[in-house]
Amino acid sequence: MLCFPQMATKAQITAEQYLHMTFEHDAEFVHGEIVERSMPNYTHGRIQTLLSSLFEAVRSPHRLLACSGVRMRIGPDLYRIPDIAVFVNAPKLAVPEQPPMVVGEILSPDDRYHDVVEKLDEYRMWGVPNVWVVGPLAKRFAVYTDWGLQYVSSLALADYSLELTPGILFSDL
Repeated sequence: MLCFPQMATKAQITAEQYLHMTFEHDAEFVHGEIVERSMPNYTHGRIQTLLSSLFEAVRSPHRLLACSGVRMRIGPDLYRIPDIAVFVNAPKLAVPEQPPMVVGEILSPDDRYHDVVEKLDEYRMWGVPNVWVVGPLAKRFAVYTDWGLQYVSSLALADYSLELTPGILFSDL
């Protein structure tokens, strides 16, 4: 007699149910399932604060509005929470449905490459023109484009005279 291990089944919920749930640690909603986010550590939180401060410094002349940890509706059954999102104009909805100009993800030690790339690809497919990745352990930057993940020496927005180098971001860490 053959025995097969039992496969765990995941409970499917609706987007409406997800939006009315509270979590001890914020979670994303991916195709009917709740997906836990990595717990940030000090370095992650510090980088998130520094990125927000950078955009806040150019807010007035350029009308750039940075938010951290904001739930965004990427699709009918897909809600993601980027570490930082930068909008040119304030979103009209509490849960934005229009892509921001920049989405930034700060890598955590327990992030899985496949999961990160899947999320970055979703941002690109949604229409986010600037998808940034900050790697605190390697003290490196990457951008995600139509050609995939590419390491870069700086993160920049040419139209806004804004450039961030690892030396600037990681100097106090």
